[in-house]
Order: sequence, then C-alpha cells, then structure tokens
Amino acid sequence: MSLHLVKDTPAVIGVLDLQGGVYEHLDHLERLGITGRRVKEENDFNDLAGLIIPGGESTCLKRLLSIFGLQEVIVRHYQRGMKIWGTCAGAILLAKKIVNEETCLGLMDMEIERNGFGSQLDSFAAEAVMPQVAAESIPLTFIRAPKILRVGPDVRILLRMDDYIAAAEDDNILVTVFHPELTGCLALHRYFAQKCGIKSAVSASGSIDPRWQTHSWTRLARIV
Repeated sequence: MSLHLVKDTPAVIGVLDLQGGVYEHLDHLERLGITGRRVKEENDFNDLAGLIIPGGESTCLKRLLSIFGLQEVIVRHYQRGMKIWGTCAGAILLAKKIVNEETCLGLMDMEIERNGFGSQLDSFAAEAVMPQVAAESIPLTFIRAPKILRVGPDVRILLRMDDYIAAAEDDNILVTVFHPELTGCLALHRYFAQKCGIKSAVSASGSIDPRWQTHSWTRLARIV
C-alpha cells in the first residue's frame, strides 16, 4: 500500500474523536511539531497520513463507529495507505480475534483479551525499554487494559511483559495496550509519525517533555 498526499498539503495525523484521550494525543502531536486533527465525520479522513484510535470503552467505541458509519470509512482509508495506531480499546478494535467477542475492524493479525488484568482497580504504572522506539526507558500506564495473547507471522512484537504482549506492529498498524498519551513521553508518538512518513520538527534527543503536566491537554479543550 502507498499513501498519496496532495502536493504541498501538510501531512496530518488524525485522532478519532468519539471517546477517550483525544486531546491528550493531540497535545503530544503538537509538542512534536506535527499537525493533528480531530476526526469524526467521513470528510475528516481525507488525506490523513495516519489515524490514532484512542483508548476508551471498546464496546461503546464499536457502537459509535456503527452509529456514525465510520467502520467502513476507516477500512477504506487504511486500504489506500493510511497508517493506524490503536491504544488500549483502539487495539481491541483492530484485532482479528477478540476472546469471546465479535471483531470490529479486524485489520491486525492478533488475538486480544479485553480487561486482561481485571477491573479498573487493577490499573497500574510500569516502565520498560522498547529498543525499536527509544533508547531510554518508557513509562507505561495501564488502565483496565487488554492483553495481546498472540500475533501472526507478519506482526512484530515491540514489547512482551510476563505472559502477554503489550505492544506490536505490522507494516501499517501499531498497537499498544497502555496509554502513552497519559505521560510526558513523546517516544511512541514520534515513532508512529515516522511510520506515517512524517518527521518530527522537534529534536529526537530525549523522549520526555519536561514541560508536560497531567493537565496540559486541557488548554486544547478550551480553545475548540
């Protein structure tokens, strides 16, 4: 698959604006000097280099995709070359197999289990090194997270923890069961941008933005 952007049009990464950490992802893209766009209607997807499907509640997101008629739209733009990154619930929607449930987009060859760690009370934070993404340790935030149980031969494992896979990719899709947008780490957003053929305007030295705070995203919500 190849992506053809309109000449002289800035490369844009969209964030699916139905539920979840939309503004947090937009904030991280802005910190990297990358143009982000909230998307919730068919025309919003035109010329996107990539799409982030944020976390939330996967059953609710699946229903909203149906209500807004966006499931087929996402698949169509994926087929023309748009890259996709699913975080937490977004990863569930992308899986070809979901334990004891019907699939949604079914675009990535993996099996995933919803609420793999238990209830909301079993949410936790950790750190890990992902050599393909960054040289230094990356903070990980798991909120009622799923577990990737297995992947197909064309899927590369980026992070394995204990008995599950926490991050993986193929040539066109990236999935993480944790929430990079809830920390000051920009490494995974930079990595996804590179996957989309977009180079960050911000220096690659260091992955943590020292200016970031947990409420940084609220400034974007106020001006929209």
